[in-house]
Amino acid sequence: MSPEEITNAIKLQTLAGCTVVFVHGNFNILHPGHLRLLQFARECGDFLVVGVNTNRMAAGAAILDETHRLESVKANNWVGHAFLLDVPAENFIAVLKPDVVVKGKEHENQRNPEVDALATYGGTLQFGSGDTVFSSAALLRQELSHQADEPLLELPHDYLARHGFTLGSLENIMQNAGKVRIGVIGDVIIDEYVTCNPLGMSQEDPTIVVAPVGSDRFLGGAAIVAAHCAGLGAQVSYFSVTGEDALNEFIHKKLVEYHVSGHLIIDDTRPTTLKQRFRASGKTMLRVNHLRQHGIRRDLQEQLMERLMPVLDELDVLVFSDFNYGCLPQAMVDEITTEARKRGVILMADSQCSSQIGDVSRFKDVDLLTPTEMEARVSTRNHEDGLVILAEKVRQQARAKQVLLKLGAEGMLIHAADESQIWQTDQLPSFNRMAKDTAGAGDSLLAATALTIALGGDIWQAAFLGSLAAACQVSRLGNIPLTSSEIMKELSR
Repeated sequence: MSPEEITNAIKLQTLAGCTVVFVHGNFNILHPGHLRLLQFARECGDFLVVGVNTNRMAAGAAILDETHRLESVKANNWVGHAFLLDVPAENFIAVLKPDVVVKGKEHENQRNPEVDALATYGGTLQFGSGDTVFSSAALLRQELSHQADEPLLELPHDYLARHGFTLGSLENIMQNAGKVRIGVIGDVIIDEYVTCNPLGMSQEDPTIVVAPVGSDRFLGGAAIVAAHCAGLGAQVSYFSVTGEDALNEFIHKKLVEYHVSGHLIIDDTRPTTLKQRFRASGKTMLRVNHLRQHGIRRDLQEQLMERLMPVLDELDVLVFSDFNYGCLPQAMVDEITTEARKRGVILMADSQCSSQIGDVSRFKDVDLLTPTEMEARVSTRNHEDGLVILAEKVRQQARAKQVLLKLGAEGMLIHAADESQIWQTDQLPSFNRMAKDTAGAGDSLLAATALTIALGGDIWQAAFLGSLAAACQVSRLGNIPLTSSEIMKELSR
């Protein structure tokens, strides 16, 4: 678009008399320096316009393609309008005539060609403050270099030999993912990360003072398990309850984006569960949970059952993804289990209890349980026995067929029986020894194991693909859905 066309589009978004602020740059990745600059610029007026230099204008300084850089800027809440800038900034300023142009503090003592354009109509140039200046291009080059120098994952090939399958056979499983129909039922959670700039200690009381500089929201809880299943290629239906609030719209939008068929029931007695993490300097200072933990009413249970029953006839696997916030009352779990068993649907269950009490063994007669060691010990009240005995006790208590016991950085223990009911136990190490963010490891593992078992894979193959999915997930920041291409890439190395 020409500068004139872009200007006309901006004028349609602004009110008469509002102060327009303009910022331009490459914006390879939105690091904290960019966020501070954009916040400062937004505070200088009423409407912030950002010009993202095209690949041509960036003249080799752009690491990411212009479309990706533009999408990142558009996602920022302070930005009113963002576009690709394909002319010198001073030329565009002469057409738009913004009230204020903002540049980084590092440009203050340099020649700024924007000054001449601003002088023709009385605009002003301001320089954003900030203590930290670093190059996003340098950070990205360092990360790409690190990934190129070292293999991402270490796969235990001796495990493949012990259980008689190959990476090629796992590729064949993944190629058929589109045939699988998976249902996920459980608590939906919104995870919000609030990035803060630490200002120091209050002089009035012993309190740390911070200033928020940005926030990001992610789909969490059982909803992200469903999104991982869909990302891996399955056809997915998700069942849950939400509050009657603005977060409900966010959830619907994300489920559509992730190609998940959502069946959400409104519960007016609870807010949509929101977990906020306030972070500064890469550390979480405070967590605030907005939630209710009471079980959903019987009429809401009946509504969920009405949504689930027609779909249940078509499912290969149903996953209980329980976060112990009331979405899965015991009576409803038992009823669903009975109906699923009648239809020959494979059942899997996971029950997370990091800050609340849970009992994974309450999911009776399932084909697979995937507890952590702590969750298994809490459920069985067993804090002394070794891992194999622990796995067997939680299996017996739940009358489950098989158990994957998650051990965090130590990997997992697989406890399973063959066709002759001879019990075998094996252990998989963690495939990724340099995890960036462990959020979502268990969610992605659950999704990949469900997919594998639905396609006829055995427990050993499911455990391997689940471990691989978890290893891929923890190699990046944020709990965002995996894709089948990520798994296939590692299988074909």
